[in-house]
Amino acid sequence: MEIKTVPFFNYPYVYSDDEDRILDIIADVGRRGAFIMQEDLTTIESNIASYCNTKYAVGVANATDGLQLGLMAGGIGKDDEVIFCSHTMVATASAIYFAGGVPVPINTNEAHTLDVEDIERVITPKTRAIMPTQLNGRISDMDAIQRLANKHNLLVFEDAAQALGARYKGQYAGTFGVASAISFYPAKTLGCLGDAGIVLTNDDEVYAKLLQLRDHGRDATGEVVSWGMNSRLDNLQAAILDFRFKSYKKTIQRRRAIASQYHSQLSHLNELKLPPSPDGEGDYFDVFQNYEVEAEDRDKLREFLSERGVGTILQWGGKAVHQFKKLGFTNSLPYTEALFEKMFLLPLHLAMSDDDVSYVAHCIDKYYR
Repeated sequence: MEIKTVPFFNYPYVYSDDEDRILDIIADVGRRGAFIMQEDLTTIESNIASYCNTKYAVGVANATDGLQLGLMAGGIGKDDEVIFCSHTMVATASAIYFAGGVPVPINTNEAHTLDVEDIERVITPKTRAIMPTQLNGRISDMDAIQRLANKHNLLVFEDAAQALGARYKGQYAGTFGVASAISFYPAKTLGCLGDAGIVLTNDDEVYAKLLQLRDHGRDATGEVVSWGMNSRLDNLQAAILDFRFKSYKKTIQRRRAIASQYHSQLSHLNELKLPPSPDGEGDYFDVFQNYEVEAEDRDKLREFLSERGVGTILQWGGKAVHQFKKLGFTNSLPYTEALFEKMFLLPLHLAMSDDDVSYVAHCIDKYYR
């Protein structure tokens, strides 16, 4: 078998695929001197809000800031406990921490999203909110989460960084709670040429606070009326994002097609557990930000794939958030820890051809045969 090179992600492609158009956008923004808080920003905000069927969208410097600002605007403060799934980027927990709250990790489940059945175990009188991560482009069981939140009088926020366009029972990721954040990091389903993010909310007061918080606490007149941050979505990145957003439907179709091809070529292997197929998803519409599998003999399989030019990664460096003990976590989450001994990500990105996907699948099949 001829060895191919299939990187986990092709960062140069983020630029080269649209190079001429990107250069035109840079020139246009530069000639207008439209660098900070300009029309391009309000355009992408409006377009994302319309797409997600939410009232407001607020562009911010990155999704980590967006999570923190959403929590702050939604009323999370000193010593408020916020429950989150430990299978997430540390940014989820750090946003809670820097908003003044206490991050409380719980287990992931078989779908690699928040384990709803583990929530009540950690609720205390200080618990104020639940923040599910809509991981890998799949939404958590939001009906069950909302029922528990209502039962215990808790707020719901969403880490929807990986889930722009994902739906649960027809409702878009990022629109279930008080506020949410979506990431436009270059490797995301909608990516720009640097860090960027957006916060979604349907709440008028939260929206007003977000506008202040992202811009040094200033109101529409420029008067400083509260403590704030400098976390504005760069206008050049906003212009690039709006250009790419025009073809976002095709982007999601292609990602789902790759996932479907993986499923059809790997589902016969008992040694692998795959994500749900895009076909017959029922209540879920996944956008496949990542293709995360569980594998027997994972580390040797990854080594085998690497020797054949296939890039893979362990998400979060192979650790759940609660396993970063230097952050002060003392929790034990055995189910999550066991999954982290098996999970890893296969390449899934727009630079891949059908032949690339088949090659990856063939290499995995060859390893187990």
